[in-house]
Amino acid sequence: MKNRRPSILLIYTGGTIGMKQDPDTLALVPFNFAQIEQEVPELKKFGYAIDFHSFDPLIDSSNVTPQLWIELAELVRENYVRYDGFVVLHGTDTMAYSASALSFMLENLEKPVVFTGSQLPIGMLRTDGKENLISSIEIAAAMDGNGRAVVPEVCVYFETKLYRGNRTSKYNAENFRAFQSANYPVLADVGIHIKFNRQNISYPEIWGRELKIHTALDTNVAILKLFPGMRKEVVESVLGAEGLKAVIIETFGSGNAPTQSWFTEAMKQGVERGLVILNVTQCQAGSVDMDAYETGVALKRAGVTGGRDMTTEAALVKLFFLLGQYSETEKVNEFLVKNLRGEITAC
Repeated sequence: MKNRRPSILLIYTGGTIGMKQDPDTLALVPFNFAQIEQEVPELKKFGYAIDFHSFDPLIDSSNVTPQLWIELAELVRENYVRYDGFVVLHGTDTMAYSASALSFMLENLEKPVVFTGSQLPIGMLRTDGKENLISSIEIAAAMDGNGRAVVPEVCVYFETKLYRGNRTSKYNAENFRAFQSANYPVLADVGIHIKFNRQNISYPEIWGRELKIHTALDTNVAILKLFPGMRKEVVESVLGAEGLKAVIIETFGSGNAPTQSWFTEAMKQGVERGLVILNVTQCQAGSVDMDAYETGVALKRAGVTGGRDMTTEAALVKLFFLLGQYSETEKVNEFLVKNLRGEITAC
């Protein structure tokens, strides 16, 4: 086991990392991903068995839909036995959504699925893409003395940090450190050595279980971001959207919202109609606590569910996932507050 070459499947969905400048027009164009070793010759030095799969057509991350997540989950399942780890190259704009989605869709995962990308194309001189790619592959191939993955999770690697996928958010559009995980510590720090923070990594209670994928996703969900001066008509129009099954309300601070009677009544009526209403904070860090202030208590009385320290990205795809599994509102609410894939800090 120790002498076997690690095998990695490198999956290119699209995004900045796979671009290079046309020497004549200077426009950014996708390069032939089959020639990745010409762009990153360092890959040959690994001695790993690295195979490549490129989506066709390539997908700009702004155009990502749940169909991509389904295709990725199926691709991992189809190749799960053949490879020790998977590296997914993805545009940065919706990477946190995709990584969060895969974390729920892949059940009994025992191998790394590492999402990465870059802020500058890999064909540019100052690109951050090469380091992100090389480190991601090394992380995906890392195994312990028993031949088990060191990081058997869906992760995001960017600029020397490895994050739990469903704990990340993109917070910077210009710096190389584009992502943060405000409510959960990093899984690994990469410098001269890769320092795995194993106390932060989730490991299977029982190894050897069969990978299952969940591809039933229900996207009848809306996000309502609260702001001072929000009109009653706007709230009612969102909550009353045809076919809607769940609403995420992005509240102030630790889960606070306006105390006007019309707002609380709108929430209550939505819940009574069968809507799942989930409360997450607009703050980049911190947690919803609907027992802390009267405004939060009012939402709780109305039947709103507290999302604790979930990111908006994780909350959204968790709702897609749960609505795809359960038709009963009570079941969805029951599992919303449970920590299924490390997306919520345990009480």
